[in-house]
Amino acid sequence: MVLCSRDPVTLDRAAAAIEQQTGAETCAAAADLSDAAGVERVVSAAFARFGRVDVLVTNTGGPPAGAFESHSPEAWRGALAQNLESVLNLTRALLPGMKERRWGRIVNITSIAVKQPVDGLILSNSVRAAVTGFARTLANEVAPHGVTVNNVLPGYTRTERLVHLAEHNARSRGGDVRDAYEQWEREIPMQRLGEPEELAALVAFLASARAGYITGASIAVDGGWIRSLL
Repeated sequence: MVLCSRDPVTLDRAAAAIEQQTGAETCAAAADLSDAAGVERVVSAAFARFGRVDVLVTNTGGPPAGAFESHSPEAWRGALAQNLESVLNLTRALLPGMKERRWGRIVNITSIAVKQPVDGLILSNSVRAAVTGFARTLANEVAPHGVTVNNVLPGYTRTERLVHLAEHNARSRGGDVRDAYEQWEREIPMQRLGEPEELAALVAFLASARAGYITGASIAVDGGWIRSLL
């Protein structure tokens, strides 16, 4: 298993925990995936350690919150590099080997915003939707080669990203961080936040052999927050 993060301390801690709890061999590659050179560094580390990559899970952090007029052109370019180009570059590097072996799994962690845009997240709403369009089209292209491409859409899940969004809401709307959490819980039919393990369970299934007939799907893990039929 190859893990990547911009924070080498957090990365090494996560890799050590996974090895201790599961016995799986890990490779920690510190890099910024918004930079093409960072992607190349991760891919090179993966090939050097394991020789091949059969499963790719893309999961870069969300761009800053805010309304359209609060974001500069540089912010838009940064969001594109971080959340779209990183997916394109990783896929471009790893897809040929999957096609050659006629087996592969690509799972993109995006957001509930691709089905129901979230107010105040115009960068995420826009760029995550681009990833979804890319993945859905690619899924058809590579299906004959035994490669599946799916998206997982996290809802309000108890992660550091949610802390940042709660702090932003508190600053922009008044109140405190607790008010933001309570508001989200009222919007979710299950009346609670998601846990990271619940999201990970779906990713693990989509990466498995049992999910071989599921491709081109965008599946929410959101406690029922999305109100659409599809």
